[in-house]
Parts: sequence; C-alpha cells; structure tokens
Amino acid sequence: MDLSRNYWEDKYKTNDIGWDIGHIATPLKFYFDQLTNKNLKILIPGGGNSYEAEYLYNNGFKNVYVVDVSKTALNNLKQRVNSFPENQLICEDFFKLDMGFDIIIEQTFFCAIHPEHRPKYAKKTSQLLNEGGKLVGLLFNIPLNDSHPPFGGNKSEYFQYFNPYFSLEIFETCYNSIEKRNENELFIKFVKL
Repeated sequence: MDLSRNYWEDKYKTNDIGWDIGHIATPLKFYFDQLTNKNLKILIPGGGNSYEAEYLYNNGFKNVYVVDVSKTALNNLKQRVNSFPENQLICEDFFKLDMGFDIIIEQTFFCAIHPEHRPKYAKKTSQLLNEGGKLVGLLFNIPLNDSHPPFGGNKSEYFQYFNPYFSLEIFETCYNSIEKRNENELFIKFVKL
C-alpha cells in the first residue's frame, strides 16, 4: 500500500479528499472555545487543510504548528491565512519531529496512517508532549477500510495503544459530531503520564 508523500500530495492536488469536511469539526471548536491560555504550544499532525489551525490562529492562539507531508495542503492553509508563520507549517513526516508541545490535536491523521503504525503513533505523541501535555481530538469508532485510508477501528483496540502512555481522561462517543459522523466518533482527551 502506497501511503508515501506522493500519494498524499496527489490527493490534495486532485482534491480527492473525501474526509475533509471543509470547516473545523464541531467537537474541536467546542474544545478550543473553552481554552483560556493563548500561549499553549499546539501541534496538529497530518493537518491537511487544517481548518482547526486556522480557527485557533484567528482566535489568538499564535503558537500553533501544523505538520503534513503534503506541501499543497500546507499551502492551502497559508492561502487562507496569509499571516500564518511559515516556520509553523512543517512539511515533514510526523514521526521525525523532535519538538515539545502542550497539546496535540488529533483530527483524521490517526485514521490516515497504516494501522500497523498506531502503536508508534501513541508512543510518538507521548514523546512530543511536554509534562502534563494532552492529546485531544477525534477517532473513528467504526470499521472503515482495510486497503486504504481512512482506516477505522474501535475503542477497545485504541485503548491498548494509548493506555501505556496516557491517563485516558475522556474517551467516549462524541455527542456533537457533524451529522454524517454522528455516533461514529470518539472524543478523546488523554493526559501524558
């Protein structure tokens, strides 16, 4: 299965991005709206068009970073928010990052990586988070595809990946998903151990 940089770049160049809802996900908007510390250092891995980064940045969170292997996806964000700092748009493999963050936002990246890399993702998010840092976001709670992204899964599967590294503070069916994802998403708020 080809999930290389070229695969993702082609997806964005041809606009073959069916997972992209075209705006910030409602559960994440609700979460961001209750954050008061605008100095938090926030990472959005596999951010794609990154409506979440746009929302945060436009609401005073200036320490937001997006990493994606697709330059086109990062450019799409830069075109919408031309003041977004270039050095906070990182065209790189998430697993090669070596920085520290207070919050990592999960929004359709976990389902885009091959399932065999999920244990590595859980460990890497823990490594990138500062002490007391949080992994917050959405995970699909349904079977999806076996041969291509998005890959689905379920709560019991995910538990085994994250439990060694995090206190699983919130791990429940999302009550405010968009209609087409209703009852199919888990909202997570995991705190680094």
